[in-house]
Amino acid sequence: MFLERFIQYIKFEKRYSLHTVSAYQSDLDQFMLFLNNPGNATVVPEPIITHPNQITYHDIRNWMVSMIDHKLTGRSVNRKMATLRKYFKFLLQEGVITQNPASKIRSQKIPKHLPVVVEGASLTQMLDNDIVTDDDFEGMRNKLVVELLFGTGIRLAELLGLKDSDINDYEGTLKVLGKRNKERIIPINTELRILLGRYLELKKNQNFHNISVMLIVTSKGTDAYRQLIYLIVQKYLSNISTQTKRSPHVLRHTFATSLLNNGADLNSIKELLGHANLSATQIYTHNSVERLKSIYKQAHPKA
Repeated sequence: MFLERFIQYIKFEKRYSLHTVSAYQSDLDQFMLFLNNPGNATVVPEPIITHPNQITYHDIRNWMVSMIDHKLTGRSVNRKMATLRKYFKFLLQEGVITQNPASKIRSQKIPKHLPVVVEGASLTQMLDNDIVTDDDFEGMRNKLVVELLFGTGIRLAELLGLKDSDINDYEGTLKVLGKRNKERIIPINTELRILLGRYLELKKNQNFHNISVMLIVTSKGTDAYRQLIYLIVQKYLSNISTQTKRSPHVLRHTFATSLLNNGADLNSIKELLGHANLSATQIYTHNSVERLKSIYKQAHPKA
């Protein structure tokens, strides 16, 4: 009952995305399963925990230890702990509990990794040489996916949430619905505008606009899905990169790093990426520093 109330709260009052709501639901279900099934029994006849005020700091700590023992990454553990903090904070506000058992839980230390990027010039050259015929819907859609991710830096969820109506061809902009349902406007380059126009025309000729209002669709006209985008990106990046990580987020990192390397200021990049604060954007400065070090070593006689 309390869990359902919390899910309704973050879904309708906080207006979290469906992906985020699903992640919160999954984390809380896993936690309750752990509490009610400490011996890993196949069937638990009756729930051991019947009210949130029965849950203690030690219960949460034991779950954390269990996840670490099962080799979950520190990042995954911290995300699940953040879910519990949010849940118990909600229960505290609602008067269901009098103390937050998750308040003293400390996050795991996460080693900092530089964002994985691909060579922007190589990606640009490949996209420029990728000839798509006017009647090849799937090929045009695939190229558009990569061009949008690399040309705007939008997230995968934001790409899947784009509608035909979000494109303003007159202004040359794209309206994006980001995290916490925050809208932002991103400029699009001339080549991308032309590609979008050709794609929308072909989509209309296929009568796909009568099946879905979403911008990116499958070859049958239905809404695109995460795995499809991953496959498209991996196919393109395998042509120019040997690195194992070839996800849509790599193109977002490449977008931001390319802007920084070519003189864009951090605040502008922050706005384009839809970051809530500048600290999230500053990680890209490390890539630029590494690039400068590499140039220095190659160019300076005493390096």
